[in-house]
Amino acid sequence: MLSIPFMSAHNARFIGAFGKTKCVCEFLGGYMNILFVCTGNTCRSPMAAVLMDKLARERKLDIRIESAGLAAPEGAPASENAAEAMRDYGVDLTRHRAKNVTAELLDQCDLILTMGAAHKAALDKFAPGRVFTLAEFAGASGDIRDPYGGDLETYKKCAEDIYGLLENAADKLPKIRDDD
Repeated sequence: MLSIPFMSAHNARFIGAFGKTKCVCEFLGGYMNILFVCTGNTCRSPMAAVLMDKLARERKLDIRIESAGLAAPEGAPASENAAEAMRDYGVDLTRHRAKNVTAELLDQCDLILTMGAAHKAALDKFAPGRVFTLAEFAGASGDIRDPYGGDLETYKKCAEDIYGLLENAADKLPKIRDDD
């Protein structure tokens, strides 16, 4: 089993292996902080964040979720098509405002899931051992294709791809303890 220490503000310790083995998580600070990262923080990472929040509520996962971009237009809303695609899942993306990845945000996160290998490469040196592509963490391969500028169907396909990976990723995340 692979052991990866986290350097977050919550002093979490993640023990697990990827692929077929389920991850086991132990936390000293209570919950796990997850950051989803893409380029502009107006399409993929905010969709991943609200979809993971939905799954977290449904599965009673003990996580906190954020999203950010490597080159985000600060304060910009989610794209209209991203917000529309999320309505199919019963989640609201209209309040989202884009923000950039910061050193403070990286320090606060236990797990950083990127939409592509290039995002991972850009962040890995700042958060070693905590950055994975969403596909990699979910036991798959490849990047989540950027729907930016595409039609609604392109965004819906992107959302479908993200949701499928999130369902697999959610199996590796900590559940809220019922014995507390």
